[in-house]
Amino acid sequence: MSSRRIFRPLLALLLLVGASASLSVRAADTQNSPAPDTMQSKVAACAACHGAQGQGTDNDYFPRLAGKPADYLFNQLQNFREGRRKYPPMNYLVTYLSDDYLHQIATYFSNQRPPYPTPSAPTVPDSVVARGQQIVLNGDPSKNVPACIACHGKGLTGMQPAIPGLVGLHNDYISAQLGAWRSGTRHALAPDCMHEIATRLNDADISAVAAWLSTQKAPQNPVPAPAGSLKTPLACGSEPQ
Repeated sequence: MSSRRIFRPLLALLLLVGASASLSVRAADTQNSPAPDTMQSKVAACAACHGAQGQGTDNDYFPRLAGKPADYLFNQLQNFREGRRKYPPMNYLVTYLSDDYLHQIATYFSNQRPPYPTPSAPTVPDSVVARGQQIVLNGDPSKNVPACIACHGKGLTGMQPAIPGLVGLHNDYISAQLGAWRSGTRHALAPDCMHEIATRLNDADISAVAAWLSTQKAPQNPVPAPAGSLKTPLACGSEPQ
């Protein structure tokens, strides 16, 4: 493991220690005060890594939050708080925050619409990119892997109320999350559909999917599909059935 990868979470933790304390104090103040702070003030700790509008940053491991379904963001904040998803700076940040406060944060970032960045150019052979495209658009029947678009939509912008968009994410972030699903270090409520799918993918599949997704432009209207507009191929505990 490179020193850079070790340094990233440590630096993030240092940046968030002070902001997290402030966020927790504001949460307590909100419960006792009829005049809560502005949302910009409340999400200052989040913006330190994810950008003021949740647009993400150049750091591969701080993903875009803006425009994702509010219930998806709320689910992830709960997962960090309850330890189903592990990243020390985030676990620390939300430890003492209530569901109501997490809902406010999730709704704020869900409503943001900053522009998407220009996608990165492929850094792998064309054959790898083509394999990723095949899995994302058509799945792999030989491994019983459904197409990513079956749940995340043809435009890869997700579906209300709790399926996230996949456009605008970095290659390394996508790869790391699929690896975490596969290894079980990232969890969701049962049935954990992403863990089930990821365990059917090998390292080459994960690299290919991440490579292709990270090169895709956002559609002209990059909003999640309406709830119920997709018939998902398997049940997910975090998505109403």
